[in-house]
Amino acid sequence: KASPQRHGDTEKSLCTSVPPCLCGESVFRSPLQILVVLVFSLLPLGALHAQQSEVITVTATRTETRVADTPVSVVVLSRDVLDSTAGQTADDALRQVPGFTLFRRTGSRVANPTTQGVTLRGIGASGASRALVLDDGIPLNDPYGGWVYWGRIARAAIDRVEIVRGGASNLYGSAAMGGVVQFIRRRDDALAADVSAGTQATYSGSLFAALGSTRLIVDAFDTAGYVLVAPDQRGAVDRRADSQHLALDLALLRERFFIRASHYGESRNNGTALQTNATRIRQLAAGGERGGFTARGWLGDQDYEQTFSAIAANRATERLTAEQRTPARSGGATLQWSRLFGLRHALLMGVEGRNVTSEGTDGQRIVSAFAEDIAAVTPELSITAGARLDTWRDESEISPRLAVLWRPHGPLAYSISAYRAFRAPTLNELYRGFRAGNVVTLSNESLTAERLDAIEAGIRMRNVRGTLFWMEMNDVIANVTISTTPSLITRQRRNVASSRSRGVEIEGEWRLGTRLRGSAGYLLSDATTGDRRTPQVARHQATAQLMYAGPLTASVQARWSTLQFDDDLNELRLDGYMAIDVFLSRDAGRGLAVTLAAENVFDERIEAGATPVITLGQPRAIRVGLRFRP
Repeated sequence: KASPQRHGDTEKSLCTSVPPCLCGESVFRSPLQILVVLVFSLLPLGALHAQQSEVITVTATRTETRVADTPVSVVVLSRDVLDSTAGQTADDALRQVPGFTLFRRTGSRVANPTTQGVTLRGIGASGASRALVLDDGIPLNDPYGGWVYWGRIARAAIDRVEIVRGGASNLYGSAAMGGVVQFIRRRDDALAADVSAGTQATYSGSLFAALGSTRLIVDAFDTAGYVLVAPDQRGAVDRRADSQHLALDLALLRERFFIRASHYGESRNNGTALQTNATRIRQLAAGGERGGFTARGWLGDQDYEQTFSAIAANRATERLTAEQRTPARSGGATLQWSRLFGLRHALLMGVEGRNVTSEGTDGQRIVSAFAEDIAAVTPELSITAGARLDTWRDESEISPRLAVLWRPHGPLAYSISAYRAFRAPTLNELYRGFRAGNVVTLSNESLTAERLDAIEAGIRMRNVRGTLFWMEMNDVIANVTISTTPSLITRQRRNVASSRSRGVEIEGEWRLGTRLRGSAGYLLSDATTGDRRTPQVARHQATAQLMYAGPLTASVQARWSTLQFDDDLNELRLDGYMAIDVFLSRDAGRGLAVTLAAENVFDERIEAGATPVITLGQPRAIRVGLRFRP
C-alpha cells in the first residue's frame, strides 16, 4: 500500500500505458469474484423474454405515471427487491442503484450524520446532499444541514422506493438539484416484522403494524461498530464507532387522508472517546388527496449535538477542541392541483413554502410556485414542459425543464431532456464549521446558490435503459483547501467557478425463468471541479444482483467502484474496491422465515476517507434473523 497521502501526479505517471478506465483500479481479489462478475455480465443474454415494466411511479411527475411513460431516468425498487438485499439500512439497500452514494463510502450505521447527504451522478463537490429524500411526500433531509437520518426509515414499512436521477428543481426545488429519492409506505392492512443479531454486536428490530385505521412503526438498532481507522495507522485513541437509534411513528389514516407523529433519537461515537454526536427529532405531518388536489404539511423540532477533538500525530492522545449544539425548528406545506384533459393532456400546478430557524442564524425561508404540462401530441410523441420559481433571502431562481418522449414502435422509446436546477446553501454551510480528523472546515456566510444546466438523452427497450448526460454547474459550493501544515489542513466552504459531470448510465432487469431474476447497472461519471476530479466521486461504478425466489430465497449483490479522491487538490487518494453481499431466507411456514445476511463476504478493504488518515467502510459482517411477512 502507498502512504496515506497518495498524490494524483503519481497516478498519472503510472497510467500512461494502460487503458484509463483500469489505471490504478485493479480490485479483483480471487477467481470467485471474477466468476461472479462474468456471470452478471452475461445476464442480458437471458433477456429475450423480458416483459415491459408497468410499474407506476408518482415521483417523476408528481402524479401517477407508468415508468414507461416518463422521459426521465427513474428506478423503482420493489418491496421484494428490498427484502432480498443483505444491506441492513435503507441507504445500504439503495447502493444497488448505480450513481447513488453518500458523500463517503461509509454507510449510515457508523458514519457521522453530516456525511450522509445523497449524491447522484457525481455532482457533489462537498458533503451537502444534492438530492431530495421524501417519505410519502414529507422531506427527510435535515432542515439545518440537508443530510439524511436513514435510521428514520423502517425497512418493514416500505412498499417501494422511487429514485429519479437528474435535476428535479422544476418540481421539487432547491434540495432536488441532483434528483429525488422517495420512500412509499405500505398502505395494506398487515403485520410485518424483522429482528436480527450479528457480528460487531449488532442488534436490530423493525415493525409495521396496521390496526384498522392506525399504523404503528417501530425501528430499533444498536451496534458496537468497528474501528474506522486503517489497521496500519491506528493508535491508542482509536475505538469502535458505535451507534444506537430508536424511531417511533404513529399514523392515523382515513380514506385518502393521514396524520402522523414521529420521534427519532440516535447517539453515536465517531471513533474516539471524545468524538460523539446525538440527535433528537420530533415531527408532526399530515396530508391528503381529493378532487385533483394533493396537500402535505409538516412541523419539526430537532436538537443536534456534536463534539470535536484534535488528535496527536501518533494517535496516542486527543484533546477536546469544540462542542456544538445546533437546535433547529422547521415547517412547510405543499399544495398541488392536477387534472387530465381528455386522453392526451395533463396539467399540474402547485405552491410550496418552507421555513427553518436556528439559534445564531438568520434562518431560511423559501416560497415557491411550480407548474407542469404533459401533452401527448400523437400516440407516439409526448412533450413535458415545466418550471418553478423559488425565492429566498434576496435571491430568486427559475428552474425550467423541457422533455420529449418518442415511442416509434413496439417497446423501443427515445427521450431527451434539457433543464436548469439550483441549490441554495444550507444553514450548516453558512454558519457551522466542523473538524474531521486533522481537517478543519470553516463556514462562510457569503455563499450563494449553486446552479446547474444539463441535457440528457435516453433510449430504452423493454427493461433495458441507457442514458447519456451532460451537467454543468456554476458557483459550486466546495470545501476549498486554504492552508496545509503537517498537523492541520484548513478548508473553507466557497463558491468555485464551475464543475462538470458527464457520462452514461446503463441498467437492466431480466426475468430468467419463473424463479430467477437478475439486474445490473453501470455508471460512467466524468466529474470534475475546475481542472481536478470532484472529491468522493468515482469515475466508474457498477452494480449487479441475482435473485432466486422459492421456499429458499437466495440473492447475491455485487458493487464495484474505481478510485476516487477525498480532497479538492486530488492528493488524498482512495483506492477502488469490489464488495459482494449474500442474502438467504428459508420459509418456515405461516409467514415466518429464517434469514442469513453476509455483507462484504470477501472482507474487501473499502477506503472511505482520508483526513489524511485512511478510514474504512464496512468490513465483513454476518447476521441471522427472523422475518414475519404474512
